[in-house]
Amino acid sequence: MVELFFSVLVSLFSLVNPMGAVPVFLAMTPHYTKAERTQTALNTSLYFTMILMAFFLAGSLILSFFGISLNAMRIAGGLVILTSGFSLLNGKFAEGRAINNKVKEEALTKDDISFSPLAMPLLSGPGSISYLIGTFSEFPEWHSRGIIAGVIIAMGMVVYLILRSSPYLHKVLGVAGLKALSRIMGFLVMAIGIQYIIGGIVDLVKILA
Repeated sequence: MVELFFSVLVSLFSLVNPMGAVPVFLAMTPHYTKAERTQTALNTSLYFTMILMAFFLAGSLILSFFGISLNAMRIAGGLVILTSGFSLLNGKFAEGRAINNKVKEEALTKDDISFSPLAMPLLSGPGSISYLIGTFSEFPEWHSRGIIAGVIIAMGMVVYLILRSSPYLHKVLGVAGLKALSRIMGFLVMAIGIQYIIGGIVDLVKILA
């Protein structure tokens, strides 16, 4: 159980990459007070947790509704994760999450940016969602699914702590340090994506054979 918790936590942390969101979060909240930034971090983490939990629990139903097989989702999700990892490896975290200058400018005029664009698509994107849908099917036992649900809650807490400490982290690590961490995460994310694609193809071949 402990091994499952930490293996899923490490994979989900790599896919979400909250450290890479620190510069984007600061760029979208330049005039916020400390209390406003803390509240935004809390709201973002709550929305983030609810989004991932919803897709984790209802993902299989969504696939069934649209007639998408699990292997097709794994291959498509693996490609998305691979692309996201490549963006991280090249230091383009925001661009890989569909956060461009127009989105940043719009965020500066919004009263609340915690749900969009912070919780989605910046933190909970297609990569983390497809990964959780896959793990739900991979672990049919409800005690294992309960552990994974606990990982999602723990990840929400990590997101809150990192966003709340974003000014301090940015000051200590600097832009170069945050980009270096994102590149490391990018390598891990690419490995997860490739593993997902291989797993989907192998299972598909077994079914066809």
